[in-house]
Amino acid sequence: MERGHRVAGGDRLGKTIIFARNQEHADFIAKRFDANYPAYAGRFARVITHSVNYAQQLIDDFSDPAKEPHIAVSVDMLDTGIDVPDVVNLVFFKPVRSKSKFWQMVGRGTRLRPDLYGPDAPKEDFLIFDVCGNAEYFNAGLDAGDVRLGLSLAARTFATRVRLLRAAIESQYDEGFRTDLVSRLGGGVRDLPRSNFLVRPHMAAVERFANDDVWKNLTDSDAATAEQELANLASVTPGEGEEESKRFDLLVLQAELAALCGDTQALSRLGAQLVKIAQALQEQGNIPRIAAHLPLIESVVETGTESGAWDSADPLWLESVRRKLRELIPLIEKKKRNIVYSNFVDTMGDISEVTLGGVHEQIFDVSYFRERVEIHLRGHLDHISIQRLRRGRALTEEDLEALEGLLLESGAGSKEDLERASEGDLAGFIRSLVGLEPEAVQEAFSEFISETTLNTRQLQLINMIVAQLTRGGRMDAGALYESPYTDLAPHGPEDLFPDKSVDRIIEIVNRFGGRHGVHGEGSAEKTA
Repeated sequence: MERGHRVAGGDRLGKTIIFARNQEHADFIAKRFDANYPAYAGRFARVITHSVNYAQQLIDDFSDPAKEPHIAVSVDMLDTGIDVPDVVNLVFFKPVRSKSKFWQMVGRGTRLRPDLYGPDAPKEDFLIFDVCGNAEYFNAGLDAGDVRLGLSLAARTFATRVRLLRAAIESQYDEGFRTDLVSRLGGGVRDLPRSNFLVRPHMAAVERFANDDVWKNLTDSDAATAEQELANLASVTPGEGEEESKRFDLLVLQAELAALCGDTQALSRLGAQLVKIAQALQEQGNIPRIAAHLPLIESVVETGTESGAWDSADPLWLESVRRKLRELIPLIEKKKRNIVYSNFVDTMGDISEVTLGGVHEQIFDVSYFRERVEIHLRGHLDHISIQRLRRGRALTEEDLEALEGLLLESGAGSKEDLERASEGDLAGFIRSLVGLEPEAVQEAFSEFISETTLNTRQLQLINMIVAQLTRGGRMDAGALYESPYTDLAPHGPEDLFPDKSVDRIIEIVNRFGGRHGVHGEGSAEKTA
């Protein structure tokens, strides 16, 4: 409030984002602000997080130069994605150790704003108040490495149900079980809001899979398409119940899938987690809602005491456990931690200005650039060079020049911005945005599949690879040893395939992992 950039003739602090560590921290910051500035209490500084009611309305108000709040205290929600040109102050009130996230957060202040301070007085810079040593950390070059984000809980649950239905159809398991899955999956697709900007690019798949008949006759190819096109849309509509209930759903559905596929190792591991949950519920049997289901809870606990009992667990019984216990899971008492507030006298050292090293190179917001470019590319999928790229064909120098011109037409940035975002691999960068044609990826695996007879789990892993390559255009073979592949094969593809087959799979994946082949006129065509 003393040193921040000010607007309105210097009468008011400019738009400010405070990055807090967690919800309790954010609430505490807002309370201390209100206590110190009672005239502004409840209006000037507001907490904007996923836990706050009407968060989107608060964001809209924050984005309006004339409206309160003027200080947004946030936990993760405003770290990336938000575009408020009036932001002139950023307060880093938490340590950040991901380099890409740090620069994305810094990017919240980089939006241009003409006439911010008056006519012909545009925004020329912004201030970062760093109280957790982030500038020193990154100036010292201590990069802790970035963490790859996984699929959302809703997406993983949807994908598991798709695999479960495919396994049930293949094994001709109980018709009622299959009918319930068909109703759940088809109904979820029909509930998707057609006007949502995330849904619109996938309308063809949405319309097709809104038909229950497609689910009733689900093929391996359909299952891969459903995972690729629809899984990430599952979070567009709110799920049923609280987060704990949804996590329980995923756990039990994974157990049902393991039971259908005969994966006793995974079933035993998942069953052990179910027993722990049942025991936690059993300890709170004095709660009437839990007491009403004690016989079922005790049966889960008893199953865990019998040697090899999980090997023969029936998916129908597991589904009954899921339905009857899911609403009880939030009742399990969580471990409590007392929040300790210190009562020390605050001491502040000398205020000093630090030049943030690499700011000119790093201030470029790659995620924002990718978003702009992807929107532009989606409207030009019929471009001949993009068609060649999506079909896995080698590109000529003329193709690359045409693609570069197409991206520069988007207005997302300069040629230098494009070079930095693509890191010298223009074709690979575009392919990561528009993906590959499913036929191109399936063709790459067709010979491998035709040479041997694959069981259900082997096919599932191949279909997951096909879906990822189709969606993202390229893939590192190391991903086979990470989630979600380890959900199916905990120790890697060697759990499912002999060494020769694993080498072949990695060879095919690597074919799409490197830089896209380029050939010139009169030269031999190189492979992708």
